[in-house]
Amino acid sequence: MSQEALAAITVFVLAILVGFEVISKVPATLHTPLMSGANSIHGIVLVGSMLIAASATEPLSQVLSLIAVAFATMNVVGGYVVTDRMLQMFRKKPTASAAKTAAATDATASAPKAEG
Repeated sequence: MSQEALAAITVFVLAILVGFEVISKVPATLHTPLMSGANSIHGIVLVGSMLIAASATEPLSQVLSLIAVAFATMNVVGGYVVTDRMLQMFRKKPTASAAKTAAATDATASAPKAEG
């Protein structure tokens, strides 16, 4: 194994360990902002894969770049879906009394007014 390959594998393993340690210490309230940041990074990955796909000339490179674009797109869309679901947890749910009040307001607004 060459020195360059060994150095690359070492950096990769250290990045995994450090990333796991950092993410495991993040409180739950910060997960949504981190997901939004990750979605912007995945958007950059999608743009990069599209640029590579545009310059692909051989059939194998075209297929691989198509797969890269597909996976990057799924990653971006999935990230936004997860972020939206996480944000829904923080929205207030309407209470039964608020729903009754809204229904009563709608009923009186649509009733015809008596002239007198």
